[in-house]
Amino acid sequence: MQTSLPASLLQTRAGLEADEILRTCVHCGFCNATCPTYQLTGNELDGPRGRIYLIKQVLEGHAPTEKTRLHLDRCLTCRACETTCPSGVDYHHLLDTGRERIARDTRRPLLQRGLRFLLRQLLSRSRRFTLLLRTGQAVRPLLPAALKARIPARQRLPHIEPRSHTRRMLLLDGCVQPALAPQINHATVTLLDSLGIQIIVPASSGCCGALSHHLDAGDEARMFMRRNIDAWWPAIEDGAEAIVITASGCAPTVKEYGRLLADDSAYAGKAARVSELARDISEIVATELVDRHLPGKAGGTRVAFHSPCTLQHGQGITGVVETLLQQAGYALLPVADAHLCCGSAGTYSILQADLATQLRDNKLAALQAGRPDVIATANIGCHAHLAGISVVMHTWRALPGCRSCTGSNCWHG
Repeated sequence: MQTSLPASLLQTRAGLEADEILRTCVHCGFCNATCPTYQLTGNELDGPRGRIYLIKQVLEGHAPTEKTRLHLDRCLTCRACETTCPSGVDYHHLLDTGRERIARDTRRPLLQRGLRFLLRQLLSRSRRFTLLLRTGQAVRPLLPAALKARIPARQRLPHIEPRSHTRRMLLLDGCVQPALAPQINHATVTLLDSLGIQIIVPASSGCCGALSHHLDAGDEARMFMRRNIDAWWPAIEDGAEAIVITASGCAPTVKEYGRLLADDSAYAGKAARVSELARDISEIVATELVDRHLPGKAGGTRVAFHSPCTLQHGQGITGVVETLLQQAGYALLPVADAHLCCGSAGTYSILQADLATQLRDNKLAALQAGRPDVIATANIGCHAHLAGISVVMHTWRALPGCRSCTGSNCWHG
């Protein structure tokens, strides 16, 4: 693709990167074949190829319109197009640059700005979100059935007595996950402890920054990133082997701290090191159990696994969770169009509710087609979105049962 970006933009790292990405695109359109929003609307501007043209126009100096913003907002950033692209177009980096330029040059309507601000203030601050959820859970018995079903019951978990081990890893606690599904990190700590790994969760760490990054708040996102780096750095200097991430939606962002803070001289080196250490929980478990035999106690339970976009496209991790489930004795069912997004995509299910609902309905139809006993996923956002109308369990619930829990309440590895 030929480009004519202004010299002032080409003097910046982001501008040079955008120019290179644009020139890589050969207009083939293979990306549209796997784009969830293009599949729904059939609109060229709701596919990666059309959005690339819109971004190109903006970067070349054309004033963005509300139409431009609409079609970029409709992008899930699922990155299925990157998996498909034969030319290796780094689409999500280009999308970041385009969105940042539009946010800089134009202002959203007041209601949009207010909603995005509210989402950032509630969802990226763990204490605020926990207080809000606990209030809802307290009045849950009094609510109508339809509304009651949308508020998860509070999980009561046994206390973990921490043990010291020579091997240590950091854990990204996250922002909404500790309140929505505390059993996920609880199971992670229990499992890794059984493997001789001590988990460290610094009190000052928090949101990875992904939510702010995708909601026109780049400075705020980088603030969260720096805060996490400061919280993790002492343990990293002390020999922590990895930063374990149990929500696949957070992992791509943490793995890109090095790129996102490359222009920050005070943090660039540390951010690059953090990105090197970041690991999805599936990577850790697969590595640690490579020479161990998983007890096949699942009894052939039929599992439909929804691989989140952030796992299969964002991190390029495919087949790892599926293999672990099969090794544990689960019967893994085929899922049609497994590459397509469920519609969660962070706050997308709120900001683009109509499209997100269609994607969720399609995904649930595909997941339920084989009549599974369990639907499993690996991201808290997908978990919450799909659970809006169906009972969905996190992947680690589908691991073998343990000694400290019973029946369907077992969330340990």
